[in-house]
Amino acid sequence: MRSQQTKYEDFRSLHMRDRAFVIPNPWDAGSARLLASLGFEALATTSAGYAFSVGKRDSFAGLSRDEILANAAQIVAASDLPVSADLEDGFGASPEACARTVEMAVAIGLAGGSIEDATGNPDDPIHDTAAAVARIEAAVDAARGKPFLLTARAENYLWGRPDLNDTIKRLQAFCAAGADVVYAPGLPDLDAIRTVCREVDRPVNVVMGLRGPRYTVEQLSEAGVRRISVGGSFARAALGALKRAAEEVLSRGTFDYADDAIPASVLHALMSDEKREGS
Repeated sequence: MRSQQTKYEDFRSLHMRDRAFVIPNPWDAGSARLLASLGFEALATTSAGYAFSVGKRDSFAGLSRDEILANAAQIVAASDLPVSADLEDGFGASPEACARTVEMAVAIGLAGGSIEDATGNPDDPIHDTAAAVARIEAAVDAARGKPFLLTARAENYLWGRPDLNDTIKRLQAFCAAGADVVYAPGLPDLDAIRTVCREVDRPVNVVMGLRGPRYTVEQLSEAGVRRISVGGSFARAALGALKRAAEEVLSRGTFDYADDAIPASVLHALMSDEKREGS
């Protein structure tokens, strides 16, 4: 197994290329092993995908730091790839909470993680800029000298605040605070993505596979994007296949869905054969 330092260095170097790389989002150890086997170079967790897998909604109130990090630790252990975690809002409004979350993330072997500026309060959904920057500064301080790549997220477009100028100012402030990567999910079009990439001096992550327009890796690379994630969309695609298979059985009484299923032999080859004590 590669060291945490080596995985971090490899992860950082992926962001230095002149073309975007895709970082898929597994939601458990099994999906992590499958994605790693396909040739991806890094993985990222998804709070949404994890939430769906345990029958919860993706929300600050519904997901605890301990369970998110436990899920991330399982994904870290499932492959030899660098893993970056969706650390939500840092699991607390204070800078100290964000710093503690980063310290815990480093301790379980993560190569990176993201912290967003959303509050979880629908009446006041985004931290004011000063508070948001203070939270990123604390996270940067916690990661300093450690093998951890920090991504800072500006959540305006996910919370009904489609203000590109404010989003860019926030991302620029996060860069000045020391964030390694910046990310503004929900940007409306390629022109907005291109503008963000031009106006910040850090690698930019963009999410694809969600609602809204979709662009190719080539188009996003040309716009200046350096990392493309898929959020919970792979998990939703898997659940979509499950739903279609179940509906086929219920409505038609047939089992043709099995033609598209991955053979058990292939999955057996990918999964661990370790036995738990007592099993």
